[in-house]
Amino acid sequence: MRLGVLDIGSNTGHLLVVDAHGGAAPLPAYSYKEPLRLAEHLDESGAVNDRGIAALTTFTADAVLVAEDKGCSEMLAFATSAVRDSVNSDEVLAHVRDQTGVDIGVLSGEDEARLTFLAVRRWFGWSAGRLAVFDIGGGSLEIAGGTNEAPDVAWSLPLGAGRLAREYFAKDAPMDDDLRSLRRRIRADIARDAGHLLRSGVPDRAAATSKTFRSLARICGAAGSAEGPLVPRALPAAELSSWIPKLISMSPDKLSELPGVSPSRTHQIVPGALVAEACMDIFDLPELEICPWALREGVILERFDHLGILDR
Repeated sequence: MRLGVLDIGSNTGHLLVVDAHGGAAPLPAYSYKEPLRLAEHLDESGAVNDRGIAALTTFTADAVLVAEDKGCSEMLAFATSAVRDSVNSDEVLAHVRDQTGVDIGVLSGEDEARLTFLAVRRWFGWSAGRLAVFDIGGGSLEIAGGTNEAPDVAWSLPLGAGRLAREYFAKDAPMDDDLRSLRRRIRADIARDAGHLLRSGVPDRAAATSKTFRSLARICGAAGSAEGPLVPRALPAAELSSWIPKLISMSPDKLSELPGVSPSRTHQIVPGALVAEACMDIFDLPELEICPWALREGVILERFDHLGILDR
């Protein structure tokens, strides 16, 4: 079966085309993505503006053509934080449906954390034991943990790198007081519900997904994407903490020269780094292993499980 998964994130729209084969992991066949940056197309009332709606509609229409060209028999479409939190999400999705025929579902923050956890569990397997998973998106941070394929705990916080960049880095470079305020907010938000994960004990393995974590790991010396998904990668807490003052002092041009950092995401590096550092500090984790599977793969795996494809 060839399946198209349309992921409308806060930063990027991404169509992933995969093949399902009995007894094997989903095999990526094609990838099409565009930088929508919906989290930055919100007006003062919290509504997706006309520019954001137009970008989303155009990308979805193009994705339909790509999926057809690649022979997809089905397309699953979902949106995350930027659409979920917008005050006009129903109107936005109705417009896209009317113009493209695609019905985009909206994942709750808890489902986003749960499906990401499923993907990471499948990647590392049962030998990972009690697993903790962290995912920094454009609009939200997802945290989940447990011993099974369904997490024991899963929740979402409005601490996405794009969201924080828009709130704290939109104009001039933030002053020391602004950075301290941001750091305090991040840590208070994470610590408030940290007991959900900590009361079950220290995880046997802690993993991270998403572009933000991958970029930070690359800055800290992890292997580049050209070396393939099977190369172990990790984000060490001590290394990240030593980098943060340097990242704060860099101009966008200098940040874009760092390995793993795209020019369109330079403004998100510092807030993302502060969130990542807080996660490792509050949960007392010396490092986070980088998992190449994330939310999209979780959506695919759950769909395949429902169809029973992977069991045949």
